[in-house]
Amino acid sequence: MTSVQSVLVVGASAAGLTTAEALRRKGFTGSLSLLGSESELPYDRPPLSKQVLSGAWEPERAQLRSAEALAALDAEFVLGDPAVGLDADNRKITTASGRTLTADAVVVATGATARTLPEQRGVRGTHVLRKLEDAAALRAGLLSARRVVVIGDGVLGAETAATARQMGLDVTLVGPQEAPMTGQLGALVAGHLADLHRRNGVKLRGGVLPDALHTEDGAVTGLRLSDGTELEADVVVTAVGCSPATDWLESSGLNLDNGVVCDPYCRAAPGIWAVGDVARWHHQGLGRLVRLENRTNAAEQGLAVAADILGEGKPYVPVPYFWTDQFDVKLQVYGIASAVARAEVVEGDPVDGRFVVSMTGPQGPECVLGWNMPKQARLQRATVVDHYTRPRQPVTP
Repeated sequence: MTSVQSVLVVGASAAGLTTAEALRRKGFTGSLSLLGSESELPYDRPPLSKQVLSGAWEPERAQLRSAEALAALDAEFVLGDPAVGLDADNRKITTASGRTLTADAVVVATGATARTLPEQRGVRGTHVLRKLEDAAALRAGLLSARRVVVIGDGVLGAETAATARQMGLDVTLVGPQEAPMTGQLGALVAGHLADLHRRNGVKLRGGVLPDALHTEDGAVTGLRLSDGTELEADVVVTAVGCSPATDWLESSGLNLDNGVVCDPYCRAAPGIWAVGDVARWHHQGLGRLVRLENRTNAAEQGLAVAADILGEGKPYVPVPYFWTDQFDVKLQVYGIASAVARAEVVEGDPVDGRFVVSMTGPQGPECVLGWNMPKQARLQRATVVDHYTRPRQPVTP
């Protein structure tokens, strides 16, 4: 049994909230606190680039739990006061306001911060999309815009481009890959995603990078690409990835390397765990350190960390999973496709707009992708489970 009597979760988004809720469900009756940098109650991030940005949802609908459900959690929420330092030996947190908080167990769940282009700072009409306030600002900008350029061809950039196009705007998606999300989907499925965007009127500029922003009176007017192409724009959205939010931990003594480095149980140090986008833990099934930025991992890892705090932990060996909704397509991905994986359609037909693709690497099936076939993709997931759960040679982080 655990001797933990108090838990402090630093981060009040999906990963932190899931950890807290799992602790209570498992019978933890001690002191429970959540420290959040934003003033809003915990909210979900996937709807920001879709339902909230499009206006289909009011921002309040993205909240993860009602006020009544949060009250029933019997936890103290300290919001709008970000952590600025950690004394790991004493598990003591210092906040921006000068407050100090201590606990028997500390869970680092500070997520990630959106990367920006240096030249966009202070320029009106340039946006990132990570927080609820970002979605509100971008939506306001889109409502008065005609031409939008999205920089970044990963999942967030592709989703933002699709939403902006569905709002009737002239949209160009710019990125270094030949097709959107090639690194996550492989060339076959990414090619179909590119066709989907083109059919819906998105202009794709692949294999290029932004070279310079053009401004007038402090507002963006367009940009030049690395191949010399000039694009006009009323709004520019930068979706070039995120950095794990670890700046506040620089003097903590924790091992920081593209996240908080953890063992297979997501432990960063005695009495300290990390969870969600900020955690880089040793995945025993893959035999290497892994950091995942997706909603499913935030929830699953929160459950695993709660169990370990209470002395019931097992190595965290998930089959990675994420989904994306773009135009009329729901795309689901189980696993991580390697660069050398071979893609094969195993169910359905791309011509019909419904199919499942299996990605096979040197050691067998490693990824399954479903295009508007959620049930079939979920069943095919069984073919990749062994790749992620079979123990490999342990590696010390």
